[in-house]
Amino acid sequence: MSLRVAATEGAEVIVLYNTAVPESRAVAEHYARTRNVPANQLFGFKLSTGAEMSRAEYRDLLLEPLLRALTNSGLMQVETAPPGNESQSRPRLRVVRSAIRYAVLCYGIPWRIKPDTGLYESESESLRLELRRNEAAVDSELACLPMALRGYPLVGPLVNPHYGTTNAAGLHPTNGLLLVARLDGPTPEIARALVDKAQQAQRDGLWGRFYFDCRGQVEPGLQAGEDMLRQAAEMCRLLGMETVVDTNEAILPVSFPLSHVAFYAGWYAENIGGALARPAPEFMPGAFAYHLHSFAAADLRSVQRHWVGPLLQRGVTITMGPVYEPYLGGTPDITVFVSRLVLQGFSFGEAAWACQPALSWQMTMIGDPLYRPFGRSPSALHAELEARSSPLVAWSHLRLVNLNLARGAPVADMVAYLENCPVTRDSAVLTEKLAELYDLQGKPHSAALTWQRALKLSPSPQQRYRILLLLAERFKALEQWGDAYETCRALLQDYADQVDKSALYRELAALATRLDKPDEARLYQKLLEAANAPATNRPSAK
Repeated sequence: MSLRVAATEGAEVIVLYNTAVPESRAVAEHYARTRNVPANQLFGFKLSTGAEMSRAEYRDLLLEPLLRALTNSGLMQVETAPPGNESQSRPRLRVVRSAIRYAVLCYGIPWRIKPDTGLYESESESLRLELRRNEAAVDSELACLPMALRGYPLVGPLVNPHYGTTNAAGLHPTNGLLLVARLDGPTPEIARALVDKAQQAQRDGLWGRFYFDCRGQVEPGLQAGEDMLRQAAEMCRLLGMETVVDTNEAILPVSFPLSHVAFYAGWYAENIGGALARPAPEFMPGAFAYHLHSFAAADLRSVQRHWVGPLLQRGVTITMGPVYEPYLGGTPDITVFVSRLVLQGFSFGEAAWACQPALSWQMTMIGDPLYRPFGRSPSALHAELEARSSPLVAWSHLRLVNLNLARGAPVADMVAYLENCPVTRDSAVLTEKLAELYDLQGKPHSAALTWQRALKLSPSPQQRYRILLLLAERFKALEQWGDAYETCRALLQDYADQVDKSALYRELAALATRLDKPDEARLYQKLLEAANAPATNRPSAK
């Protein structure tokens, strides 16, 4: 999709804000200006100002007033449908025309609908006991707005008839679905910036590394979640993305080098932790991150609890998560999401709802629904980046290399490509890849020299950290003890808050002994003992 066509999509959007929250309107107006949304497609409603609203408030103050506004403005046309075979106590209404496809909910609109203990539906008796619930995400309920005209069960999840669709155009109110997402997060400034980052990435492309934090062996009831992540990772690899898969049960540790994050998907921890909890993870403009947990989006205002709020505070552009317990079968299918977003060029809103098995359930989507990071052909984007002399073209070369490797091209051919590519000379990203390929060829000396060269090409902090870790291991394998020692010292000096200090002290003590540096060996041995001592035996910090 061209940028000109993408710009016209603003006419397909309604923007909703809470008149009781001044910042809500400011976010809405900024989005409307940025995405060219017509002024008559902004709607304000006076709602609760917290995280939750009741079923009655949702119906009386949001859903029904919005339906009236859409039909009165001519944005949506409704007709009475012919009666079906079933007995009907009221006319069956349907949307026969809609000028809009997307709804953007702005900071200040509640994201949870509280359970209504007085709501009873006889149909719910056929549901499993754990699904006989009527609390829901506001986003997921509002996505059913076209179906609300004829009524649908509010207890339990609805099967999403569009789950897995490959037809983006079919995701439309005339087919019963409104594509809802929100600009939200811990602060209104974060919410406002989501569309700006989306615009930047839509112009320049979404580039970086794709991380998948799997769990390895899991119990049978959780295998579907593990398989989903692994399949999505393999799809990204086959599409040429620089893909990293971790299969340790724990989440990525603080010591993990997390650089140039374009995409993250993992599971299963209640709160953000490990490498992603660091103050400034290297999220690229436009980055997507999703952590599968039952309450990942329970609190959008927190920067420490759960996942969605903390991820947004750390720089993510699009994300999603449940506001209440959805159970594994009610969570997004990340394989479908990757396929639609990356392979087919769907917008975020289209991909997010195509990967949802359930509606009227627990998922909320945060980010600009019009954001389409892979809407242009790779060749067209590559040519544009080259014409602008953008350093991001290095990532385009890297994707081409990875794509050829995934299709079975000889490593030697890709080494030759990178050696002859003029961009490699000044790119830490491509030079690191060249070192990796030398290593695959069984050329450890060439690999080490090339990693050293990458360190001189202004790598990002986390890329530098990863290269230093690789060099420390490679120098030991080559018995270049002095180089290994100095590399480990650099890691301790520059990444003391991130490295596994006990392992590094042990390594430094052994290397110092080998290099006949007894004083330094004793120093690192003492530091190792202090690091491993029980907390009660450690010296006071006073």
